[in-house]
Amino acid sequence: MTSTESVYSSIQSHDGEIPQPGGRWKLFLYSVIGAFVFFLPVTYQDKRSIPLDHMVTMVREGIPAAVPWIIFALAVYGTVRSFTTGGFKESALQAVFAVLNIVGAVVSFLMVIDALPWVLGDEDLVPFLWNSIAIPVGLIVPIGGAFLAFLIGFGLLEFVGVLMQPIMRPLWKTPGRSAIDAVASFVGSYSLGILVTDRVYQKGGYTGREAAIIATGFSTVSAAFMVIVAKQLDLMKIWGTYFAVTLIVTFLVTAITVRIPPLRTIPDEYCEGVKPDPEKSIEGSRVKNAWREAMLALQRAPSLPAAIWENLRDGVRMAAAIVPSIMSVGLIGLLLARFTPIFEWIGYLFYPFAWVVQLPEPVQAGKGAAMGIAEMFLPATAVADSDSMVLKFVIGVVAVSAIIFFSALVPCILATKIPVKLTHLVIIWFERVALTILIATPIAHLLF
Repeated sequence: MTSTESVYSSIQSHDGEIPQPGGRWKLFLYSVIGAFVFFLPVTYQDKRSIPLDHMVTMVREGIPAAVPWIIFALAVYGTVRSFTTGGFKESALQAVFAVLNIVGAVVSFLMVIDALPWVLGDEDLVPFLWNSIAIPVGLIVPIGGAFLAFLIGFGLLEFVGVLMQPIMRPLWKTPGRSAIDAVASFVGSYSLGILVTDRVYQKGGYTGREAAIIATGFSTVSAAFMVIVAKQLDLMKIWGTYFAVTLIVTFLVTAITVRIPPLRTIPDEYCEGVKPDPEKSIEGSRVKNAWREAMLALQRAPSLPAAIWENLRDGVRMAAAIVPSIMSVGLIGLLLARFTPIFEWIGYLFYPFAWVVQLPEPVQAGKGAAMGIAEMFLPATAVADSDSMVLKFVIGVVAVSAIIFFSALVPCILATKIPVKLTHLVIIWFERVALTILIATPIAHLLF
């Protein structure tokens, strides 16, 4: 489409009467159900979390003997599929991940039958990956995928998108609809956020650059994980402050990274073979236009069973791609952290940034920050014994703001069609960590 045609299309889409499709109640009812499942914290068994998290808990408690085998089955399915689909032929990296998937499936089997050799059975290695990451992700992504149909299939995404345009586009160069992705990540899981992003990208709702920005800039860990980090670093007494500063810093860092390479250089093109569905320029009442876009989406929406099945299928496929990678790539990262000085060496790259802003114990800070590329929780464990609250606070923010880590998020992104290379992810991770140290440290000095 030429620029002239694009402008014409945008103007045309906002002319005429607002569509009046049948079943407008679907927008309200399904949106309420989706919002409840993903966004509304409720208390169940003395645990306050979103209903989706409680569903996962119910499954784990309801069929405890079956859950490990379900996760193992996902690992096997993902491993087999990486070969049967021919994905391993696309690049050397995909071939490497296909082989690592085999390793992940084997490790998963050994975990299930309780036959882990050497030090792999230590609580901070394979059992940690299995219980804290693989099982939650393996259950959350398919279950969450099914319920995503309520959020993204019947007009809510388009309605929110139009309302959020004035904020999202100027700050982060993404469509207003990407606000849904950010919220899904924060209240649910980064894997859910990436699933949403990939689904919208494949439907023509995002360009490759927009999808890359959203996946690497908004796919934050959940509030529940932030609580775990805060407890580890003795920050719960200032939880509100930590929470607010972390979110502000995370999204401020994203606003900077979108304006520098590599994100700035990713082609701003839609998924190949997909009809582009960009957000339209708004003229007149924003609320009226938001409603019109919602009605248009409702008009072309599939039946609820079809939408649920499509999203469930994609969720299972994504979970299957992620689980074996978690159990192989994540394990390699943890072993490197335990037995090699590699993270100390990487940590020296951050020393100048820590020194400039007078972050206490800059060498220890650099090592802790570097460990985050293996697993998001490792930075918190690295500085937990420090006497400096400034150091603990900054590293606590880094653990969330860095976003990129190899134990789960990197495989998660690489399992999608989002056009981000591994080198891009490593560079973005470095940029985010360095910027977070520079921004968060002065704030920490003011607080302590």
